[in-house]
Amino acid sequence: MNIASSGLRLLSCTAALALSLSAAAQAKDPNAEFEKFRAEMEESNPAELFEIKGEELWKARRGPKNVSLAESCDLGQGMGKVEAAYVKMPRYFADADAVMDAERRIVWCMVEKQGFKFDDIAKKPFQGGNDNNAPEITNLVTYVASGSRNMKFDIPLGDPKVRDAFETGKATAAYRAGPYDFSCNTCHGVDGKRIRMQNLPNLATPEGAIKGVQGWPGYRMTGGVMLTSQWRMNDCFRQQRFPEPKYASQAVTNLLTYMSGNSNGQIYKGPGIKR
Repeated sequence: MNIASSGLRLLSCTAALALSLSAAAQAKDPNAEFEKFRAEMEESNPAELFEIKGEELWKARRGPKNVSLAESCDLGQGMGKVEAAYVKMPRYFADADAVMDAERRIVWCMVEKQGFKFDDIAKKPFQGGNDNNAPEITNLVTYVASGSRNMKFDIPLGDPKVRDAFETGKATAAYRAGPYDFSCNTCHGVDGKRIRMQNLPNLATPEGAIKGVQGWPGYRMTGGVMLTSQWRMNDCFRQQRFPEPKYASQAVTNLLTYMSGNSNGQIYKGPGIKR
């Protein structure tokens, strides 16, 4: 056997060993196995059921004013249009004189256009583990989000008011306080962090930010519930041992502006499945 053929055989064995070790490592990586499971589950994503309910609610004439959101709510793309709306929010709305994320805007429309009371909506805005049905607002947000599936985030950061919300959200993410002196960036400010089996994305980067916003609204398998980005932000405050913000607050919109703005150019795959 000559040196060349021996070298080729050695390289072949080395490559096979490397592939074997890589496969073994992946098999032992719980996160990789979960991502594989998530990909299989996405084919029959339960979020579609909530999208259907949300579309019905969007088109139905409801509330004290007996109007539909389809004929009265502008999400920034024209009256009643949901296509591409989710990936272009948060954005500034002159009629409300505020920068709003999708959920906050829909709530505003329900109150101002349909005549619902904000306090009634805010009493129970998120689905709990023992609930059989998601709140109406969750269904509506899921439907609106589905209209941006496979589209790129395009938050209008050139708007001074949106840029101000972005910078405020950035400062909020860096703010340390509470009994553990935590900030959002404690977990999400650098690459390579994880907690237990959960990888923690760096929200300051496009690659990390999209992981933070991707899949919300999302069907959470551990609880069998459909939840929105507003819930995710509130739960992060809770985990930091901060007081939870008021529902649909400006503070949450600022954080979502920062995260979504950093995701600009990244593709939103639509309502998804979460751990």
